[in-house]
Amino acid sequence: MTAPHESGTSVPAESGPAGLPQASLIAMRGPAVCRLLALRAEGALTTRHVQVAADCLEVSRRTVWRWLAAAEQDKGAARAPGSRAPATTRFTVTAEVRQLLALWGGNVAAVQRELAARATTPDLTPTASADDTPRTQEPPIAPGAEPAGTCAPAPVLATGAPSLTTLRRAIRRDLSAGERAGLAAGERAARKHDVFLTRPRGHRNAVWETDHKQAPVLVDVDGQARQPWITWYVDCATNAIAGLAVTPGRPSRESVLAALRSAVLRTDPYGPVGGLPATVRMDRGGDFLSRTVTAAFGLLKVEVEDLPAYTPHLKGTVEGLNRSVERMHLAALPGYVHQPRPGRRPRPADRHGLLSFEEFTTGLIAWAGWWNTERRPAPLKGRTPLQAWQGDPAPVRDIPPGDLWTFTLEDDRAEPRPVTTRGVRFKNRYYVAPWMTGRTGTRVRVRHMPHHLHEIELFDPATGRHLATAHLADEATPEQIAAVRRARTARTRRLRRDLEQAQAQRHERYAAATRPEAPRTLGALTAAEAGLELAASTHTDLTALARPDLIAPTVPPEDWKTPPGLLTAISPTARPATEATRKPTP
Repeated sequence: MTAPHESGTSVPAESGPAGLPQASLIAMRGPAVCRLLALRAEGALTTRHVQVAADCLEVSRRTVWRWLAAAEQDKGAARAPGSRAPATTRFTVTAEVRQLLALWGGNVAAVQRELAARATTPDLTPTASADDTPRTQEPPIAPGAEPAGTCAPAPVLATGAPSLTTLRRAIRRDLSAGERAGLAAGERAARKHDVFLTRPRGHRNAVWETDHKQAPVLVDVDGQARQPWITWYVDCATNAIAGLAVTPGRPSRESVLAALRSAVLRTDPYGPVGGLPATVRMDRGGDFLSRTVTAAFGLLKVEVEDLPAYTPHLKGTVEGLNRSVERMHLAALPGYVHQPRPGRRPRPADRHGLLSFEEFTTGLIAWAGWWNTERRPAPLKGRTPLQAWQGDPAPVRDIPPGDLWTFTLEDDRAEPRPVTTRGVRFKNRYYVAPWMTGRTGTRVRVRHMPHHLHEIELFDPATGRHLATAHLADEATPEQIAAVRRARTARTRRLRRDLEQAQAQRHERYAAATRPEAPRTLGALTAAEAGLELAASTHTDLTALARPDLIAPTVPPEDWKTPPGLLTAISPTARPATEATRKPTP
């Protein structure tokens, strides 16, 4: 690709024959012309001087003489030799143009048409240039031009609006790539053009990052194809996966606590990466910031750094892990939902031959072990994450498994509950344990794992000592649970079908219009059909069935202070009950 040369020839756009960038050569023009002017003032300027300057600036000798002539007439031209017009007279992007770019989603052609339409209105005609000279060609970029986004007066065409070429050139010159992307697609698109700093890695367990990742793989879960969720913790200093948890459905605070337990423990089957981190970096998910999770981190003396919303770049370690697991492991599994076909839409995953949930979890844990022991990321300089973690001299804070298990339980935050003859009542259910024999009347504090309502943990309210694990007294059999689930599914389908039918009846169709006219509703009803629908709605509307005037209210006693409005609504035939007409009370 070549760029036009001042002498009419072409030079490479990136650099000249001497190897200097073209932008550097343009920047050298001003000092060179100023030096030649000084030599002319001293009477020492020769053709040799002009030839040397032309060779250095990679232009012709005639071009240098023309620059000198223009500089003698206008001292300002010596600062930007070769400019066809001063920077103050060329078209620039104004606030109006920026607003139109945002309105039209970055469509420059639409913005130019809007400017041309506004220019035809006398009130919206832009101000012409200082010399009122119509310009049909945009001058090139000159050094010392105004910064992008200024709202200086801009020259216009004879029609009152810039041409499409001039507008495109001004937008490319005055707006950065991030501004153009932001005006076209919003802040998130503009963020892709920003420069982000890199945090120092620090030492092991200094900072962990955690996140949820929905696996784009269909897995057989109790006969249904579902996409499981992965919750994991990763060490930012070594890229080592400290722990993970897999949930068949949407994750919750229970998933966060289970993954935390597997990340902190270093005993079998966990480890060797683990220990208590100093800080955990997470997003503003409701499960991460739940009361139970924040209480667990507080008891473990772990600082929680909740990041602002929609800022995945602030936790780049775990986001990179989310992308890596899909490319390196999940994409090769059966049931992968993002498998593309050449020239076609992504093919839906085959529901036959899906992995079971156990097989998926086994493969994911094996891949996490491969990530820690065999992969060698470039920032670790030839070491695996496990080698980097084990070679770090920073001390590791361990916690006994029993204490960790206690800290990651959810407290019901109620008064101590008594042990009755039926057990301990919790959430309208009764839980029993062998420890309760002969201990009725004893008060205990209940703690449990979130959503694990098949069992609870009993603690001494005074000392906090663990007493026993209580199980649900009348837990249903698996067959009963399956029958209840089938009934719930059938009810959901029936309700969805009823809602779809109601929506179809409420849907209105309108006739297509080929000329300006009022909308015309389609779909005629017979009188009988309308009567049936109105009768059905009347019988289902309880307010329409109400008969407040069926039994008129009686007149209140004379000693009552009755509002006048109520007296007019009372039946005149009603008489107040007197002492003579009242029946004696037995």
